Amino acid sequence: MNAKFEAGINIAIKIPKSKYDKTVAFYRDILKLEVKEIPIDNPTVSKTHEVKFGNNTIWLDCVDNYTHSETWLQLTVPDVEVATNYLVSKGVETCDELEELPENMHWIQDPAGTVFNLQKRESN
Repeated sequence: MNAKFEAGINIAIKIPKSKYDKTVAFYRDILKLEVKEIPIDNPTVSKTHEVKFGNNTIWLDCVDNYTHSETWLQLTVPDVEVATNYLVSKGVETCDELEELPENMHWIQDPAGTVFNLQKRESN
């Protein structure tokens, strides 16, 4: 089995529309982190800001239909299909209906509901 899971650099925080502007201001004006709005064309995310967070990137995603924030994490693997088959054999189903994704990626959740983006690890 070649499904060695590693943490990716991306962290997405899904933020209700009512709290979005104050959250962006917190990262930019209070924490003084580098924050940049990035154009997005996604049916469930109305706008997004990229925040440099050390070696990681936090994506502040504005979601109109959420009532509370959620943090979504990135997992990388050498082969998405092998990893997906492994996860299914362990009772972990994909939940790609959560948000639109490029091909060869999947959404999964841990038992507590934390969402992970499963994608192919970039070769160095």
